[in-house]
Amino acid sequence: MGQRVSLITLAVKDVQASARFYDALGWQRATGPDDPEEVVAYNLIGQTLGLYSKAMLAADLGIPEDAIGGFSGMTLSHNVRTKEEVAPLLELAVTAGGRILKPAGDIFWGGHIGYFCDPDGHVWEVAFNPFSPLAEDGAFRWGGYGAEA
Repeated sequence: MGQRVSLITLAVKDVQASARFYDALGWQRATGPDDPEEVVAYNLIGQTLGLYSKAMLAADLGIPEDAIGGFSGMTLSHNVRTKEEVAPLLELAVTAGGRILKPAGDIFWGGHIGYFCDPDGHVWEVAFNPFSPLAEDGAFRWGGYGAEA
């Protein structure tokens, strides 16, 4: 597993209210016009910060919002180049002492994801996002790296 964090997801009660806060800070949304209202993204230097409904994130994990003691509603994401890379990285996490929270599988927005937690309970997502291809060096950017990168 490469040493990087691709996408920082903050689970929030009201995505659009939180987005207005970040907009007011002067951040520019990376979210396109066809993206679901449940997802707002901001490209950072080397990462993307995503805002996502806390209820939907808990549902993605298959847990009630209050089921995991200490679950803050934040996940760290490691993005990969192909959907076939997701499951082996989840298994690697288990081998290293982690625990799978949700096995690899397709998700409503067109990607392929799985979740694990480290021995301290920090939640990680391993994700293939066909709409955000990684740069040659593995860097992630919402919307991917195209000819303009």
